Amino acid sequence: MDVLEFSPEPNDYTWTFGGAPPLHRVKPGTALRLWTEDAFCGRLRSTADLASASLTMPFVNPQTGPFYVEGAEPGDTLVLHFVELTPARSWGASATIPFFGGLTSTDRTATLQDPLPERTWIYEVDTARQTVGFQAQGSDLELALPINTMLGTVGVAPAAGEVRSSLVPDVFGGNMDTPEMKAGATCFLRVNVEGALFSVGDGHYRQGEGESCGTAVEGAMNVVLIVELLKTPGPAWPRIENDDYLAVVGSSRPLEDAWRVGQVDMVGWLSELYGLDKLDAYQLLSQISEVPLANVVDANYSVVTKVPKRLLPQVDAYSNIHVHLRELAATL
Repeated sequence: MDVLEFSPEPNDYTWTFGGAPPLHRVKPGTALRLWTEDAFCGRLRSTADLASASLTMPFVNPQTGPFYVEGAEPGDTLVLHFVELTPARSWGASATIPFFGGLTSTDRTATLQDPLPERTWIYEVDTARQTVGFQAQGSDLELALPINTMLGTVGVAPAAGEVRSSLVPDVFGGNMDTPEMKAGATCFLRVNVEGALFSVGDGHYRQGEGESCGTAVEGAMNVVLIVELLKTPGPAWPRIENDDYLAVVGSSRPLEDAWRVGQVDMVGWLSELYGLDKLDAYQLLSQISEVPLANVVDANYSVVTKVPKRLLPQVDAYSNIHVHLRELAATL
């Protein structure tokens, strides 16, 4: 298996999906060993560093990529299998940011409230214990929380020549902020442009479902992934498979529409896999779906529709490529 190692320099970062030339060309079947910067560009290093003074919009959420996948054509299915996601620093950062987050006035939900007070938290990484340390600033509470690494952003260039901010999730993937995008997961994305032009970034050392305040434990990440390409019609919305679940990520506003698009695509996926008509698939989904929130803070909200494999007959989704890539990952 070909292996590409790439650690971007600051001038290499991409701040959008679409509109940027590829940094590398890769063949399907290639493993990539990458480094990704955190959403704050590494600028929040202490509790004295505040987002309003340290960050420059729109230069947040830097992406590693894009990568041109040889042979990828519009309509194909890009497959990304995440082998390892490992903290690349001994600390992560989180923050409250003025007029950003799920429980404050925002530019989209405008009120006459003043913004919440700005604050930064630093989480120390304990590699031996595999924890990150929460330390309250208004009291003496300290907690060791398990590391649960994930990538907030995984996406391809959008269709129709669009250029979208790396803060936005949509049909192309992007800033979905779902904890389902973890090691051992396989992500399926529709290719919109020649070469797919995919990027990854926004590493989180852990994040609660919904990402309430708008920031996770943001941290630089060492990423190992395998790239594959299927000459089959790509999904309408990002799909994820792991050993236990099939999932679809829908992104939209209002929140119920993010839920709806994921549900509709899962109805279609169940129909494809099991030969069900629309109403039978709808009925089955109604009884077995799990629906965790991914984010309720980004430019679009993201909702995950999951179905547990244990409740379904065994089936080979996408020609069983998830199992194949899991086995291939073990050889790295």
